[in-house]
Amino acid sequence: MLNRLRSDGISWIILIGTLLILLEVSFYDGGVLVFLFIAAFAIYFGRKNIHKKSGKILFWFGVISLGINIFNTVAFKFLLFAILIFIIMRFADSKKHPKYIAPSIKETFTQSQEPLIMKKSALQNEWFGTKRTPEDVFEWNDINIQGIIGDSVIDMGNTVLPKGTSVVSVRNILGNVEILVPYDVEVSIHHSVLAGSIGIFEKVEPKAINQSLYYQTPGYETAVQRVKIVTSLWIGDLEVKRI
Repeated sequence: MLNRLRSDGISWIILIGTLLILLEVSFYDGGVLVFLFIAAFAIYFGRKNIHKKSGKILFWFGVISLGINIFNTVAFKFLLFAILIFIIMRFADSKKHPKYIAPSIKETFTQSQEPLIMKKSALQNEWFGTKRTPEDVFEWNDINIQGIIGDSVIDMGNTVLPKGTSVVSVRNILGNVEILVPYDVEVSIHHSVLAGSIGIFEKVEPKAINQSLYYQTPGYETAVQRVKIVTSLWIGDLEVKRI
């Protein structure tokens, strides 16, 4: 019963926050939404030209503007207030209904059981900055990375792909993704993006707005070696090329 009340409370917070955003956009004739889009595009184009002084100015202008616009919305203030009330209610509930943990006896592992082997991926999660596979030969392990701002470059030419399906998963808020795939490997690509461009081999989609697209080479289903690519970007470009 308590879990049901907690989940209902969270649902009401999300619903009321969404309604407040819609009301705020309506009352201000979409001004808040326009400023948010301007800040997002300033961050995007500033990031693409970050090596230039103008790009750095545009990037930080977008970041600061985005923060100010979000902090000034009624929905954000309501969210902070609702989170505070929710924490207080959870704390009061924990005092009324403390949890009791009883010790349990579990069977110990025996030497006959197969041990787990931990392997390190060629790429690790980075909040900010470019992520790139090693330029030297490296052992292939499936790649699953995520970040906030920064480009990702995955070059499969310096490794030996195993038989079966190799997986590459990249999730990022702002940044470009470049994936280099050998000619003799079949590929499937599932890409989701809010704003950006898509270039997959000879196919180019210069303006992809809020799309979820799926591509697959003809021999993927029966290939001995194949690569499954899953990418999700808020703002950024995807490029998949043969090497």
